Amino acid sequence: MFQLGKTIVSEDIIEKDFMCNLSACKGACCIDGDAGAPLEKEEADILKEIYPKVKPFLRKEGIKAIESQGVYITSEDGDLETPLINGADCAYVIFDEKKVALCAIEEAYNQGEISWKKPVSCHLYPVRVQDYSEFSAVNYHKWEICDDACTLGKELQIPVYKFVKEALIRKFGADWYAELEKVANKL
Repeated sequence: MFQLGKTIVSEDIIEKDFMCNLSACKGACCIDGDAGAPLEKEEADILKEIYPKVKPFLRKEGIKAIESQGVYITSEDGDLETPLINGADCAYVIFDEKKVALCAIEEAYNQGEISWKKPVSCHLYPVRVQDYSEFSAVNYHKWEICDDACTLGKELQIPVYKFVKEALIRKFGADWYAELEKVANKL
């Protein structure tokens, strides 16, 4: 672990390799698990605002889940998350013709309907950020459904921090990322 500003960063994001391999996993991170995508307070407000523009991209099951639970939910721990369809798929999940899970929010973004790509927690994956009062912990989340992504990342020699560069800059800024690159080059 090392410190960058007000973050404590796991060396795993430099030492481990990762490259999403959607053809292998089919987007399982959006349909497996026991909770929705973590949201920041500002993101919950954004979801309220953009929902009408995202709705046309959603599956009917997603619309039903969102309209019964809300555009976001508050977990038992008090965390904000995207709602789930029957305790499984994220309510914002859609599928392409090959049955690969995609994000309706990101599709609306790609189509120019909205200017917000998706929740930063999704954009950062497999990096997870845990905020504490004095600092944020930046960790690599190892999940067996991403084993193919680890294999492909190793084959292509793409470390986690490079795979999620855009998302890390979005979350922490370009200066923070430049400092991270300096640390990575020393290691």
